[in-house]
Amino acid sequence: MNNRKIVQKGGVMSDLVKQVKLVARLMGDRRVSGMLKLLPIASIAYLILPIDFIPGGLVTVVGALDDAAVLWIGSTFFIELCPPDVVREHRQALDMESSGSADAGEIIDAESRDLNS
Repeated sequence: MNNRKIVQKGGVMSDLVKQVKLVARLMGDRRVSGMLKLLPIASIAYLILPIDFIPGGLVTVVGALDDAAVLWIGSTFFIELCPPDVVREHRQALDMESSGSADAGEIIDAESRDLNS
């Protein structure tokens, strides 16, 4: 019997979910400055408020892209400006959650047999 493990790597959506979880964890951490926490809040406010750098009504695709860019830049700057040891701690915890809980993301090739027969 050949038992082998196949570990799945995350894609773009997996990375996006990790980024959102990391921002949420950092927002709840008391070691991160309150002023710094305004950055993701301002990014979300830009998305919600009707004021846009490039109005979506004029150029729909570009209008949506500027919203996405502001969210991405805001979250990236926020993470970069947070204390590196705090970011590292939360990244490690997220990695443990995604890979450690009940071998999530692993596929194991095995044989089965019915014990009742």
